[in-house]
Amino acid sequence: MGRRRKRVATGDGVPSPRKEEKAPAPPRKEKKKKTDIGKVFINISIGLCIFSLIWFFYALYMRSSLARRVVTLHPSPRVLDANSSSPAVSPERYWGSYRPQVYFGMKTRSPRSVVTGLMWMRQFTDMEGNLRHTCEQGDHLQGYGWLMHDGVSFGVQEIHDRDFTLTTEFVKRMGGDHGGDWTWRITAKQHSIASSAPVISLMFYTATDIQGSLQAHVEEKNRLSSVTGTSEELGNFKITFGKPTAGEGAGGKYARYNYLQTRSPGLDKLTDIVKNSLNHKFVFSPPKGEKRSYFAVDSYKVTNHQNQQKDPKMESDFVLHQVTVQTPFQIEVLFESGSFRERPNQLVGSVLTDELEKRKMAFDEKFESTFGLQAKGFTSSQIEFAKAALSNMLGGMGYFFGQSVVQSVYNEHPVLYPEGPLFTAVPSRSFFPRGFLWDEGFHQLLLNKWDSQLTQEVIAHWLDLINVEGWIPREQILDDEARSKVPSEFIVQHNENANPPTLFLALQELLEKRDAQPESLSSQTMLPFLKRLYPRLQIWFEWFNATQAGPIANSYRWRGRDKDTNLFLNPKTLTSGLDDYPRASHPSADERHVDLYCWMTLASGIMANVARILGEPHQVYENTHHTLSNNNLLNELHWSENLHTFSDYGNHTQAVSLQQEKVFVPPGQPRHQFPVSRLVRSVRRAPKLQYVNALGYVSLFPFLLHILTPDSPKMEHILRDIQDPERLWTPYGLRSLSRADPLYMKRNTEHDAPYWRGPIWININYLAVRALHHYGSIEGPYKEKAATLYQELRTNLINNVYKQYLETGYIWEQYSDSTGRGQGSHPFTGWSALTVLIMAEEY
Repeated sequence: MGRRRKRVATGDGVPSPRKEEKAPAPPRKEKKKKTDIGKVFINISIGLCIFSLIWFFYALYMRSSLARRVVTLHPSPRVLDANSSSPAVSPERYWGSYRPQVYFGMKTRSPRSVVTGLMWMRQFTDMEGNLRHTCEQGDHLQGYGWLMHDGVSFGVQEIHDRDFTLTTEFVKRMGGDHGGDWTWRITAKQHSIASSAPVISLMFYTATDIQGSLQAHVEEKNRLSSVTGTSEELGNFKITFGKPTAGEGAGGKYARYNYLQTRSPGLDKLTDIVKNSLNHKFVFSPPKGEKRSYFAVDSYKVTNHQNQQKDPKMESDFVLHQVTVQTPFQIEVLFESGSFRERPNQLVGSVLTDELEKRKMAFDEKFESTFGLQAKGFTSSQIEFAKAALSNMLGGMGYFFGQSVVQSVYNEHPVLYPEGPLFTAVPSRSFFPRGFLWDEGFHQLLLNKWDSQLTQEVIAHWLDLINVEGWIPREQILDDEARSKVPSEFIVQHNENANPPTLFLALQELLEKRDAQPESLSSQTMLPFLKRLYPRLQIWFEWFNATQAGPIANSYRWRGRDKDTNLFLNPKTLTSGLDDYPRASHPSADERHVDLYCWMTLASGIMANVARILGEPHQVYENTHHTLSNNNLLNELHWSENLHTFSDYGNHTQAVSLQQEKVFVPPGQPRHQFPVSRLVRSVRRAPKLQYVNALGYVSLFPFLLHILTPDSPKMEHILRDIQDPERLWTPYGLRSLSRADPLYMKRNTEHDAPYWRGPIWININYLAVRALHHYGSIEGPYKEKAATLYQELRTNLINNVYKQYLETGYIWEQYSDSTGRGQGSHPFTGWSALTVLIMAEEY
C-alpha cells in the first residue's frame, strides 16, 4: 500500500488504472513516430537516388543524342541520286580536270578515282628541289592558268616557268560505258630571253587511290610505253605515252627515259615519293653537247616505320613515266577506255589537232553569244583576259570525296562527318583548293551564265551536305590532299558557326533565268530540282533564324567571333566572311550585325518565291521578308544618326590599340628565361553599348542587296560615301574600309596583317556595281547619280584587274587601294573572275 500511496501523492489524486502500471506508454509512441519519420527519409533518399540515376542516364542519352545530331545528315531524299556523277548518268562530265590543286591532272567524279597528273623539273640548274607538281605560290611561276576551258570536253592552259613555257591541252571523246577516251598534249618552248635551250624532265603518272591495279609495260630498257589497269568504276583501260616530237629542233630524238613503279600510302604523298626516289647517276648526252648527270626517278622503298603505320591494303599503285628532253618538244598521252570498242581512230596527232580546233571555235562562239564582249567594243586582248578568267573558274572545278572534321558543344572531341562528295569551284588553286560555302555563291553567279545545269548540280552537292540541324560545314576539307594544304587550327568546323548564305544569290539568278528563258533545258529541269531542294532550303533557313538570332526581335548576330579580346585589336568574325572587318570591340550577346540582317532579308524573299512556285505555304516567308525589308525597321535597328551610316550595334569603344606587353625581369635574372614580350590590346576607355563607328563594306549591305527603297533618303549618304576618296572611292575600286577609320590598314595582331581593312575585294565591288546598275535603272531621286557612279566604278574595276593581269600574269585575291597592285593569294580566279560579268554588264 505504501507504494500505491506514494503514487497517489505524486499524481493528481486520481488512482491510475492497473493496466497503465505495466509500462509507460507515451515513450513507446514517440519512438514509433521517430522510426516512421526515419523510414520516410530513407525512402525519399532512395527515391531521389533512383530519380538522379534516371536523370543522369537520361542526360547521358540526351547528350549522346545531341552529340550525334552534328553528324546526322538531313533525312529528306538527297537532291542528287547516288549515281548522278556516274558515267552511265553523266558521261560527258565523268572525266575532267577535277584536281585543281595540281598544275595539270585529271580524275573521274567517283569516290576512289584513278588519278593522273603531271610533274616536271628543270635539269642542270643551280636550284635544288625545283620539282613542280601541286600549285604553290612559293614556286614563283611567272603565270599559269587556263586560257580556254569549256567545263566539259577540252581545255588549254599555259604555265610560264622561269625560262620556258608549258602548254597543256586536253580533249575528251565520248564512247563506251566509262566516260570515253581523252588525250593530253604537252608542248614545251623556251623563252626568247633564255640563254640556251632548257632541258626539262616531264613526269606523267597515274595512281589508283587504293581501288584498282596498274601494270607497267616497259620497252627499250627504261622507257615506259604504256600502263594498263582496271578498277571497279573504270573497268579496263590503257594509258599510252607517246615519244616526244622535236617540233622546231632535234631534241626529241635524244630523249632519256626513266620510270618508277611503287606503292603510295596516299595521294598527298606523291610529291614526296618522287623527291625521295630521285637519283643523280643518270647521264644526258646529246650528240653535240657535253655529257651531264641529271636527276631521274630510280627506286622508292617504303620504310619499315611507314609499313608499321600504314595498312598495305590502303596503299595505291603508283606508276610514273619520266622523259628528259631539250626544248622545244611536244608529247602526247592517250587514255583509252576498254569499253569503247568502236572508236573510229585514235585521238592523237592530226586527229587531236582537228578536235582541238573544233572545240576552240565552239568555245569562242559560245563565249561571245553569252557575254557579248566583242559587241561591246572590248579589244581582243581584253576578251582573251575575260576568257581566261572564266576558264580558270571552270578549270578550277574540283570533285572531292571524304569527311569533314566537325564539333558541337556536346562533343568532347572533334568527330568525323559522314562521307560524301562535293563538286564545287575553288577560290584559288594554290592557296584555297577546296570548297568554301560563301565563295561558292559568288562563283555560281558567273558559272550560271555559262551553264545553268552546272550551277544546279553544284548547289545540289552543297545542300546534300546539310545535317539534321540545318547546318552546312562552311569550309570543306574532305580528304588527305585537301588537309595537307590547311593549317591544323582551321580544320575543325563548329556547328554553331554560319557563313553568308550566298547560294541564295545563285538561286535568285536561276529563278530569273527560268522566267526569262522558259524554253531552255535548264528552265525545264528547274521545277523537279526545286522540289528536291526545297526541304533542305527550309531547314537551312530555319537554322539561321534559330541559331543566328540577335538579342531583340528581327535582329541577327554572327556566332563564332574570336573570344580572346586581349590579343586582337578587334576580335575577328570569320563566320561573316569578312574576317577582320571591324565589329564591336568587345564581343557580347548584345550585338546586332547589319550584313547578316540583309542576308536574311534576301533569303526570306527567295524562300517565299520558291514556295510560291512549288505551291507550298509561303505566307510565313513572305511575312518575314515583308518585315525585314521594311526600311523603318532597318533604320531602327542599324541606322546611326550620329555617323549617318548603317552600322553594327554592340559593346564597343574606339579607344583601343596594340601595345608592347611589359614583362618584368628581376634584377640579375637572364632575360631569355622569361616570356617573350607580345603585342596586346590596350583599352583606354571602357566600352559601352552603341553603334560601331566603322564605315566600309558592312555599311553598304542594305544598298548592295537592294533592300533600300529607291527613294530612301539614306541613299544620299551611301552614294556620298561611295564617291568620297577619303572614304571608299579609289581609282581601282571601292576599298573595304574608309581611309578615315581608326582601324584602316591596322594590324589585328603583331602577326595578323590587315585583310578587310582597306584592300579592294572584287566580290563586294561586283555587288556594288550591280546595285548601282539597279538603282540607276529604276525611277527615284538618285537614279542619275547612281547611273554616273556605275559607269565610273565599272570602268575603274575592269581597267585595274586587266592591267594587273597583264603585268603579273595573275588575277588576284585582293587589290591595293593605294596603288591598285594585286595582292594576297594568286591565282585567285574564284570571285575575282566576276570581272567578266562586270565587263558583260550581266547582273
